[in-house]
Amino acid sequence: MKTLFPSPGLLLLEDGSVFEGEAVSPGTRFGEVVFNTSMTGYQEVLTDPSYRGQIVVMTQPHIGNYGTTPEVAESSRPWVEGFIARQFTFRPSGTGGGASLPHYLRDFAVPALQGIDTRALVRRLRERGSLRGVLTSERSDVAALAAELADFPPMAGRALVDDVTAAAAYELPASLHAPGGGAGDRTAPPEEALVEARCHLAVYDFGVKANILRSLTARGARLSVLPARTPASACLALGADGVVLSNGPGDPEPLGEIIETVRELLATPVPLFGICLGHQLVGLALGGETFKLKFGHHGGNQPVRDAATGGITITSQNHGFAVRPASLPKSCSVTHLNLNDGTVEGFALTGRPVFAVQYHPEAAPGPHDASVLFDQFLRAVGTR
Repeated sequence: MKTLFPSPGLLLLEDGSVFEGEAVSPGTRFGEVVFNTSMTGYQEVLTDPSYRGQIVVMTQPHIGNYGTTPEVAESSRPWVEGFIARQFTFRPSGTGGGASLPHYLRDFAVPALQGIDTRALVRRLRERGSLRGVLTSERSDVAALAAELADFPPMAGRALVDDVTAAAAYELPASLHAPGGGAGDRTAPPEEALVEARCHLAVYDFGVKANILRSLTARGARLSVLPARTPASACLALGADGVVLSNGPGDPEPLGEIIETVRELLATPVPLFGICLGHQLVGLALGGETFKLKFGHHGGNQPVRDAATGGITITSQNHGFAVRPASLPKSCSVTHLNLNDGTVEGFALTGRPVFAVQYHPEAAPGPHDASVLFDQFLRAVGTR
């Protein structure tokens, strides 16, 4: 494998802060700078479409220890604008046989920086909130970069779903085991693993993670995966037993056409389950409001309390917006709350098989404590 020689690089934040380091993967990218607290699962983070438009800083200081492997990818390519760690591992000790993380980043042209004080950077983001930034190995003209950064759009107001959704609808059969590969593979599981479907679900792809699809097919669901702007009429014409609204990037409020589609789906008796961006879209379709979090929730250690039972679940999360609880109609009940900041993590419609959660029951990466929500939804659907 070809040896990599890091070159000088820097990260410039919109507040004027400059962090100098080594670029293990070259390039120049602008984006919103956020931090992720996961200790493992860096490839899943990189390939999560919800990170479209963001430069991700890992709080875990050593990243890349076990290399990369196609089997754990959450889509067919990385979606982050840039990647930052205190130190990248160039000689991984994993057994997957894939490329080292720095080689992987170079193969996909994702700029990456090491050697900076990530603790100081994360403290700044926690104090001031997520900031726009530019990561570069190609330029040192800070004043010119700052002028360009000032014109770069903030995440609030950005509609990014169209960048990551599927180009066309496709089908996935039910299986006994989760199929290998990422969502970008679009392949069926081995023939011997196929089973008769217990139900048929329509999944709106706003940037769906592969493990959402695997979690559903492994439970016996046949899936029709739909592009983000599929009309409600086309979805309902499939005769699906239930609808899943997936995760995705960007601000939900500019997605007026999609919000109207969700509103039309809510007017029917079809069971509906919203995840992350899907959660926010359901809230908006019901007349609620969303707001930008200071620095978002990104990582696999977010504590969530079940309002009914008082039980605590440790969850995987990746989002920068939240639903304002007071804006939800009286027909909604808040079912889950974040223990760190009290924000809404889940709500349900009273007397209807409609519920949504802000966190990720499929994890990848993170704990699988919340995977029971898929079973809860399938019970609402009424599987065979």
